[in-house]
Amino acid sequence: MPKLIPSIDGVQPGHESYSQVVEAAGLVFLAGQVGSVAGRPETYPADFDAEVRATFATVEDLLDSVGLGLDSVVRCVMYLTDLGAFAVMDKIFREVFPVDPPVRATVGVAALARDCRFEVDVTASR
Repeated sequence: MPKLIPSIDGVQPGHESYSQVVEAAGLVFLAGQVGSVAGRPETYPADFDAEVRATFATVEDLLDSVGLGLDSVVRCVMYLTDLGAFAVMDKIFREVFPVDPPVRATVGVAALARDCRFEVDVTASR
């Protein structure tokens, strides 16, 4: 199957340097997602818990737009600017994926774009 970049109604397209969603060989790859406040793409919740929840809500919306759900996620890579927040992120991850969770990696980073504290890279399967 060749690479497919779906057009998604209501989803702000990525910057010209990347796509929001790419599908190839039965896998769906999402661009790294961060938790913005609905309707305000440059504003992020002050509370870390809310930022992580907003991020996973965006992931769920993107997956839904291509006919998939969170149960189709096979891999997540999480990026945290503060590994001290791991327990909060882990608690929310367990809520988002209560059964048969995807494989995951968690990476501590010095900084993320736009001063975010959390970003997730998701791969799903058809």
